[in-house]
Amino acid sequence: MKKKQTNPPHDFVAAFRQSAPYIHAHRGKTFVLAFSGEAVADEHFPLLVQDLALLNSLGVRLVIVHGARPQIEQCLQQRKSKSEYVNGIRVTDAVAMECTRDAVGSIRVQIEALFSAGIANSPMAGAGIHVASGNFISACPYGIHDGVDFGYTGKIRKLDNEALLRNLDARSIVMLSPLAYSVTGEVFNINSEQVATYTATAINADKLIFLLDGKGLRDARRQIIRQLTGQQAEKLLSSRRKLDTEAEIHMRSAIEASQQGVERVHLIPAWTTGALLQELYTRDGAGTLVTASDFEVTRQAGIDDIGGIIELIQPLEQQGLLVKRSREQLEMSLEQFYVMERDGLITACVAVIPYPENGMAELACLAVHADYRKAGRGDAMLKFAEIQAQALAMKVLFVLTTQASHWFRERGFETMKLADLPVKRRSLYNYHRNSRVYYRSLKT
Repeated sequence: MKKKQTNPPHDFVAAFRQSAPYIHAHRGKTFVLAFSGEAVADEHFPLLVQDLALLNSLGVRLVIVHGARPQIEQCLQQRKSKSEYVNGIRVTDAVAMECTRDAVGSIRVQIEALFSAGIANSPMAGAGIHVASGNFISACPYGIHDGVDFGYTGKIRKLDNEALLRNLDARSIVMLSPLAYSVTGEVFNINSEQVATYTATAINADKLIFLLDGKGLRDARRQIIRQLTGQQAEKLLSSRRKLDTEAEIHMRSAIEASQQGVERVHLIPAWTTGALLQELYTRDGAGTLVTASDFEVTRQAGIDDIGGIIELIQPLEQQGLLVKRSREQLEMSLEQFYVMERDGLITACVAVIPYPENGMAELACLAVHADYRKAGRGDAMLKFAEIQAQALAMKVLFVLTTQASHWFRERGFETMKLADLPVKRRSLYNYHRNSRVYYRSLKT
């Protein structure tokens, strides 16, 4: 008997369609992803491995860096020993080095086993993922600081970029650990976060991703801070505000990486809920994005923006908020349009139409994407439009509106008579729409 077909859930279809641009954008890109020893010990860690396998299947070139601190501590306890920390750095004696080797070896086997799983009807079925690990990183002793001999604690000397990239080219996932090797054959304990940051900068990774064990970077209302530039992150660190220790450490790494050419660093909390996929394949993500430059930019529109502008203004045209414009009309007046772009999405637009003979400019087609309203973008586009009008030596900015009178009046616009409009614009006035006219003088 043939089963009755059911339509797929709307939420799933919408989410899958929204992820399509990111699937295309991330294919072939190189990500360095770091997670702690606590993450490895978590019962949900196999789910993370499944998500990493999915990234690999979608064409992402992955370097993963794992920590091992709790595993090392557990080994030390079993041996009735413990490590000393100086300025947050472990002093690695012979016993601690043995525990580090044991812990890293055990974690390596655990991760390789999880990536090798391929049981039918499971997320890993048919994945066939190869994991490459080895002596990619060379190190030297951290040495003696303020009289303290740090023993087998090391610092990175260099990364074998060519060997690592060859494995990525072969579609392997490269796995790095907190262990590194010297030219004299010694083994050193290296901070895993430093390994991740150094590797990301050395291979010019497209993204550096830290999975956090804590609640992440939050504002005064305890909401996730969605994005910061490197400069904003530095300012936050230098402020008096007390940050979670883990978040502060990762923030410093994010700043360092962004200063050395990594365009995007992600700090992702609550990774057990699938936050990694949400961060990478949705517009707003699930964590904090630290960028070398502004994540959302305002610029003059180009021909490739026509589709995004149409998608943005059509709902407002249907509601009668904006005058209907054909694609041809948009193309002809494109030089007058400016857009705000967020990760490939046009979130707002505005047009500035100059009338030089009158020293006046019209503010037109101001629109903000429905998902991004009430966040100041309308004000930002108004300010940007004013700057463009001033650059054209205009003295007055005017606007015609049917339903946004109060919005403009709250921003200092005053009533203007139709007769005071430039003759050319007055001849185009649509009496059927019966728009009201407002103006604001521009600073010169």
